[in-house]
Amino acid sequence: MQFGSLIGMLIVGALAGWLSGKIMQGRGFGILGNIIVGVVGAFLAGLIFPALGFAAGGGFFWSLIHATIGAVILLFLIGLIRRAG
Repeated sequence: MQFGSLIGMLIVGALAGWLSGKIMQGRGFGILGNIIVGVVGAFLAGLIFPALGFAAGGGFFWSLIHATIGAVILLFLIGLIRRAG
């Protein structure tokens, strides 16, 4: 992995985590937590979308949309776990 791609992944993760926190009405975890949620959400979406037959185009915009949807799903699941506990 090159340094530029790592920085890009962190930027997309941070933006996706922030967006998902706004979409899910303040369930964010701060900047570092949002980066982690965004990156993990992108990974989660990368597993779910191909299994459902969805494919997104390449580029920054589609990566951000992809990661944001995955992060929203992740925040929803975290919210379910918190309520059950």
